[in-house]
Amino acid sequence: MKRALPPFVFVLAAVTAMTIFGQTAGVRKVYILPMSGGLDQFLAEQLTREHVMQVVADPKTADVVLTDRLGEPFEKKLAKIYPRDEDDDDAAETHPGFRSGTAAGTIFLVDLKSRHVLWSDFEKPGRSNSQGALNRKAARIAKNLRETLAK
Repeated sequence: MKRALPPFVFVLAAVTAMTIFGQTAGVRKVYILPMSGGLDQFLAEQLTREHVMQVVADPKTADVVLTDRLGEPFEKKLAKIYPRDEDDDDAAETHPGFRSGTAAGTIFLVDLKSRHVLWSDFEKPGRSNSQGALNRKAARIAKNLRETLAK
């Protein structure tokens, strides 16, 4: 006599298969802020093509944000995109901290809720901002992020 498997077994198998193939394990929604040279567009394409993260167009639906700048302007932009209760209390207060005058090749992955930098990568600024150079840089960043997320 054959017994039918309970429905939860099929759900468990589907979730396991999806996790193995990277569809649900660590999937995070990322919003990419505009970057110098248009690197954000190339990063969005690479992250999507390589299934590293889900790129979203609405920052309110994101879990994390990718940026090439930190500091007070970044904090103000985050407060507009993803306000927290304490943002109102600190609005008039200047926060001493990391300041960056130029984008020098560092990319930051920032958690929107905690505002912690979760990951960063440095790509030596190239002499050219050609589409090919930006695409290669974005591919290296996506590869490094994928390897970090896989750990």
